[in-house]
Amino acid sequence: MNKTLFMHIVDRLSNEVDFFRQKKDGLGKLGLSALQKCTSAICVLAYGSGADTVDEYLRLGETTTRSCLENFVEGIIYLFGDEYLRRPTPADLERLLDIGEHR
Repeated sequence: MNKTLFMHIVDRLSNEVDFFRQKKDGLGKLGLSALQKCTSAICVLAYGSGADTVDEYLRLGETTTRSCLENFVEGIIYLFGDEYLRRPTPADLERLLDIGEHR
């Protein structure tokens, strides 16, 4: 994914999905940024790694990474689903079933 597209996604999520807004904790310390949250989700999706492996790279715990991933996917569907996601056509379903049979 190119940087411009990724930053567009981060910007939309941080402006329109509450989970991705950077908040302060009880002591006034800033929490995770939208960039950190989105990067952790993309790492898990792109590399197929477990949520605990992101800890070494981004210093996020497994539970936090899982939460970022779930909210990222829900946010993408909410923001971009109508425009970019569609139901599979019969040809798509047939192709996917053929791929599944060959495995």
